[in-house]
Amino acid sequence: MITGAQMRAARALIGIDQRKLAELCGLSLPTIQRMEASDGVVRGNVDSLMKLVTALEAAGIELIGDNVPSTTGGRGVRLRPVPSTATG
Repeated sequence: MITGAQMRAARALIGIDQRKLAELCGLSLPTIQRMEASDGVVRGNVDSLMKLVTALEAAGIELIGDNVPSTTGGRGVRLRPVPSTATG
């Protein structure tokens, strides 16, 4: 699961706008905008959510869910190193 806030934070970490995220995951810009506007967990087609999460992970984002160890707890994002072959 991913929240709208996690999406916005993830984009900020990797320095892309909504249009670029839409291109990376093969979704429309209005879909990305709707997802990011969500309060709480993003709802949507499972295929679309998987495309989104896969694209963010490929860009170096590690999503942190509830009850996953972190220094402060709660939800968030973590930037991890991306293998040099993935940056193309």
